[in-house]
Amino acid sequence: MTKTDIDTRADVYKLVSTFYEKVRKDDVLGPFFNRVITDWDSHIEHLTTFWETSLFMTRKLEKKYQGNPLEVHVKVDKENNNTISELHFGIWLNLWLQTIDELFVGDVAENAKRRARKMGTFLYLNIFQARQTTPKS
Repeated sequence: MTKTDIDTRADVYKLVSTFYEKVRKDDVLGPFFNRVITDWDSHIEHLTTFWETSLFMTRKLEKKYQGNPLEVHVKVDKENNNTISELHFGIWLNLWLQTIDELFVGDVAENAKRRARKMGTFLYLNIFQARQTTPKS
């Protein structure tokens, strides 16, 4: 199979859906994600829109991501007794990078890797910070 770059929503969908197949089977992430996410089809569609918006900001897109990933992740961390750790983000990032490398090659693919690294760091640091400012129950 000749790899190409990520260029269309269908490519982004393929990346996101393949990635989450791995997440769901992972020994560490699987139980966590499978407990939190109840509608996988909707989640895949929502994250396809997120990544399409992130990767193709300059294009006129049919769907644009609306949402606050930080707010969602802080809430999920809180609902899970502040158990999200750097291990979760490390595994998540490694699976993301592995999936991109298996499926795609090119500038947009490399950008998807950079954005995931930055996003993972941003989310983890802000989740940790939210723990410090949230009153204990």
